[in-house]
Amino acid sequence: MRFTKLHGLGNDYIYLDAISQDLTGYDLAKLAQVLSDRHFGVGGDGIILILPSQVADFRMRIFNPDGSEAEMCGNGIRGFAKYVYEHGLTAKTELAVETGAGIIKPRLFVNREGRVEKVRVDMGPPRLARAEIPMAGEPPDQPVINEALAVGDESFAVTCVSMGNPHCVIFLDAATNLAEFPVSSLGPRIEKHEAFPRRTNVEFAVVDGPQRIRMRVWERGAGETLACGTGACATLVAAALTGRAERKATVQLLGGELEIEWADDDHVYMTGPAVEVFSGELSPELEQGLR
Repeated sequence: MRFTKLHGLGNDYIYLDAISQDLTGYDLAKLAQVLSDRHFGVGGDGIILILPSQVADFRMRIFNPDGSEAEMCGNGIRGFAKYVYEHGLTAKTELAVETGAGIIKPRLFVNREGRVEKVRVDMGPPRLARAEIPMAGEPPDQPVINEALAVGDESFAVTCVSMGNPHCVIFLDAATNLAEFPVSSLGPRIEKHEAFPRRTNVEFAVVDGPQRIRMRVWERGAGETLACGTGACATLVAAALTGRAERKATVQLLGGELEIEWADDDHVYMTGPAVEVFSGELSPELEQGLR
């Protein structure tokens, strides 16, 4: 089994081309757990499968390090677009990719050497109704904006957004030291909070200005990562909904910056880089027990 590792702002995934090689019979959840392990496997924030599609140019499936399947990944789809172009699976620079969150449309910016320098992704419109997050409570058809969420003895004002996957955004005071904020302890408690029946991604954000946001993210099924594309999109939408920022801003994550715009057509557009790290081949010894 051959694989290629790419990252978007340090959010790294192991890409498996299921078009050029047959992955039938593999336990994909276990494969994700084994390969994602940074000591006993390749190491990454999950695996991404490149598959044929009957409704789009390609299909993308994502599995987290805990074996659960995610609907979408903003950083992951930029790497996906770079991979299929640079590895000769397509000559298109505007793609339609089938995901668990629907059809997502990346646009590739290619330099003279034929390398993809950055990718702008039409992430579609945000989903704001409580039932679409999904989040427990009433009324199901109304947005969740600055709503109090009790977490043990603490309470946080949360704004929730679905970008095809659930996000719970918490804005911190401007004086907060984001680097020292207890993301690793609060993140999993909110991820698995009873209010979120499918668990949730959690963003902790500080707004520095109308066009500048800093954030850290606890990803559902993966823990804290260096970047989350859908999380950056959700955070920008939440900031605009609460009057904290404009509808276009730079979002600073631990791994770098993304340009996010919630445009007049109600779609959210994300622009950022993707980098190929290396390719390799799994040993037969490691593959044992994965089918």
